[in-house]
Amino acid sequence: MSFDHDIALRPTGDGAYEGSVNETWWTPRGPLGGYVMALLAHGMELAVGDQARQARTITVHFLKPPQAGPVTVRAEVERAGRSLSTVSARLEQAGHTMAIALGGFSSAWEGPLLEEAPMPQVDPAGPREAAAGPGGRTDPPPFLQRLTFQPRFGEPPFTRADESLVGGWLGLLEERPVDALTVLVLADAWFPAPWPRLGELAPAPTIEMTVHFRVPLPLEDTVLLGRFRSRLVRDGFFDEEGELWTPDGTLVAGSRQLGLLLGASA
Repeated sequence: MSFDHDIALRPTGDGAYEGSVNETWWTPRGPLGGYVMALLAHGMELAVGDQARQARTITVHFLKPPQAGPVTVRAEVERAGRSLSTVSARLEQAGHTMAIALGGFSSAWEGPLLEEAPMPQVDPAGPREAAAGPGGRTDPPPFLQRLTFQPRFGEPPFTRADESLVGGWLGLLEERPVDALTVLVLADAWFPAPWPRLGELAPAPTIEMTVHFRVPLPLEDTVLLGRFRSRLVRDGFFDEEGELWTPDGTLVAGSRQLGLLLGASA
């Protein structure tokens, strides 16, 4: 198994690319949203066709979970300026649209570096190992076997904790440079921030997710420190904000998503 194999796309003409959704990225409700984002972003990168114009922001709305098997990514450059390209993309399967994306790709601009996002002080990462299921599950979803998770923030899920805070060191199990596609997966991989406040499992499909990329990519192979928190659960919807840092304290990306908590009870 390799991540590059799982996000591979073959051009078929007119901005369309053929790929396949790999079942090893399955959650209890279909493929991991970050993996779907990576497939869309790969098509967008191919449409831009300029390595100097890196992903700066990608937003995806999830319409319906795709099934394992063939998919088509249709990507189109809506506008290409002197430095910034705006790109749209759709993930289709069996004639149906499964997800819609919009992204901004740009080369670097002149400007100062003003940092006010220090990395929290935590114990360093240990050896990479496959993850167990949250809450002691004996049947963890397949995608957990592709990643490593080392908790550093918050309480375990479904313990009726006082705070919607989760996170820790995470990364692909395989050695691979950290590019935008890797970051998209990692930004969505940790269990939802509200889960520690609940008493039992509540599935949490993502409705919309945005990732902002804050460092030149790719980076050398490494794990990242992720911290994710939620401020409000209401009408079944929850928000979640996340940050990803390198071990030396460089902020790699920020994320924000709106999700559903299905059948949740505090």
